[in-house]
Amino acid sequence: MDKNKVYWLAWHIILAGQARRFWEIINHFGDPAKAWYAPDKEFGTVPGMPARYHNDILNRRRNTNLDQVAAFLDSGNKKISLLFYTDEDYPEQLKNIFDPPPVLYLRGNRNSLRDMSVALVGSRQASPYGLSVAESLARDLAAAGVGVVSGMARGIDTAAHQGAIKSGGRTVAVLGCGVDVVYPRENVKLVEEIASTGAVISEFPPGSRPEPWHFPVRNRVISGLSRLVVVVEATEKSGALITANVALEQGRDVMAVPGQITAPYSRGPNNLIKQGAAVVLSAGDIMAELGMGVLFTPHANDSSSHLKMSADEEQLNQLIEYQPVSVEMLVQKTGLPAGQVLTALMFLEIKGLIKQMPGRLYART
Repeated sequence: MDKNKVYWLAWHIILAGQARRFWEIINHFGDPAKAWYAPDKEFGTVPGMPARYHNDILNRRRNTNLDQVAAFLDSGNKKISLLFYTDEDYPEQLKNIFDPPPVLYLRGNRNSLRDMSVALVGSRQASPYGLSVAESLARDLAAAGVGVVSGMARGIDTAAHQGAIKSGGRTVAVLGCGVDVVYPRENVKLVEEIASTGAVISEFPPGSRPEPWHFPVRNRVISGLSRLVVVVEATEKSGALITANVALEQGRDVMAVPGQITAPYSRGPNNLIKQGAAVVLSAGDIMAELGMGVLFTPHANDSSSHLKMSADEEQLNQLIEYQPVSVEMLVQKTGLPAGQVLTALMFLEIKGLIKQMPGRLYART
């Protein structure tokens, strides 16, 4: 066991989620072992560290048992591995941000962090349109070999992870809690699926609860792992916009999915577009921004292209988009009897092309 990693991990545990403080201490003392045995008064000379932090940090140092840290390092946990900043396979793009995590806790394949990835982020309270777009973009990107990074939150994040998995591609979930803590609880199965094909990571130690301040901290890791960030849906004060702002500070490109000007969850991306963010209308737009060329021609991924449909089904399939539409509106637009429309809708739903929403509304899958 590398003894220096024991000190490194001990400092990381003391300062979990405070990478900036970690680097201030390590840069000042030269290495974690020297910092560990430095006299208390020496911490008063650490540049950039306010005096109010000194006593708290020193108390934590006194209360941290190095033998327990060493035992954790030596335990060889089969489910959770550690990735140190000093390891050769620590992702280079994350290493180059302002305050990279000194240690990452990881479930899954660490190589998933090193390949080209795109972050898909957005609101927890997403619309059916946003969920469908996020899943579709993630599915197409992952199918083309591009990793999808997101934060495992409800809404857009979950849809993005699910889309990547459905295509058999790679996705990485960056958590605001320990990698052994599932949040939200309904994503228990999703966490296992991601860990089996990609990676679930966190800079917070195992057992860490999802504290509110953890999520803005983890957002810089989402953007730091990615070549660019795509905001699918977000209100004007959404955490997804924090990720977008951090991405710009890190030198990453930001793209946005346009939405209805009256929809609250489209205000965030629409405002980003007003400020110069590139527009995303398909996965091909993202691929082009990555310099990989437009790999997706219009309707190339339309699952209806190889399905046999009646004339009524084809007419309705052309009318139904990601934004839910009522049966009454479809009757009005097609001029078909209501019973005929409902029969065609039933068959389109069986074929997996549309889904029924509450209130007799239908949307494209």
